[in-house]
Amino acid sequence: MSIQVKNITKVYGKQKALNDVSFEILDKGIVGFLGPNGAGKSTMMKILTCYIPQTSGLATVCGFDVANETLNVRNNIGYLPEHNPLYLDMYVKEFLNFVGGIYKVKNIDKRVKEMIDLTGLQIEQNKKIGALSKGYRQRVGLAQAMIHNPKVLIMDEPTTGLDPNQLEEIRTLIKNLGKEKTVMLSTHIMQEVEAICDRVIIINQGQIVANDKTQHLQKSTIVQTISVEFDSDVDVNLLLKISTVTEAKLNSNKTWLLTSNSEEDIRKLIFDFAVSNKLTVLALNKVEQKMEDVFKDLTKK
Repeated sequence: MSIQVKNITKVYGKQKALNDVSFEILDKGIVGFLGPNGAGKSTMMKILTCYIPQTSGLATVCGFDVANETLNVRNNIGYLPEHNPLYLDMYVKEFLNFVGGIYKVKNIDKRVKEMIDLTGLQIEQNKKIGALSKGYRQRVGLAQAMIHNPKVLIMDEPTTGLDPNQLEEIRTLIKNLGKEKTVMLSTHIMQEVEAICDRVIIINQGQIVANDKTQHLQKSTIVQTISVEFDSDVDVNLLLKISTVTEAKLNSNKTWLLTSNSEEDIRKLIFDFAVSNKLTVLALNKVEQKMEDVFKDLTKK
């Protein structure tokens, strides 16, 4: 088991940043760790990476206790914080050699070359870090997090501030890493979650409110949205008379988005409505809920 968290609580003064949090991450793959600002994401990551202690509860990484076996935890974990702490006056290759030396990596020159190749830093390896773009600095951060070949990678907002090309490159790199390692990823970008995460854990006000596969969460809500296109104009008041329809929005010329809180598929009801009102249905589709909608629904105060 890569990460195990049991009943973790963290108290700052009178405030509980984490309240009896429990979850497990078993093996390879990418897990999105999501929550609004102040929900407890960074606190949880700092506990797992041995930066701060928990008030109570147990957390282990690769079987090692984060409170009592910190060196073993750090040897098995790679951490890329949101604000990447790099030495800007050092050269890329020099910096990776330096970090590798701290971890006492064997065959350091070979390992540094492997990380440079893996993260696409070949052209930039002899430049000072301060001269690199934001995207290449993130690559250096990923390379240093992986230099000691950890089994677990924890990344806090790894794609913040990247342009679309850099974003795609870093996402591809993270997806490839998820095939070999356990990756725990914190982000506010819901499209990123949909694109690369196998599973999602959502935290709100210090408590876990969701923990499931990404596609399961997207289908878990009772609310359903149906897109329907008719051959002619329709009165919105008529649409709202369809059983269980709670909202009707005109999406384009003759296409409507109908929202229902029914657990049963309402497309048959819409088709029957069209027949009884002598309308022709040109298109009728269920709209898959986006992670952004799931996130908003689960983190409402």
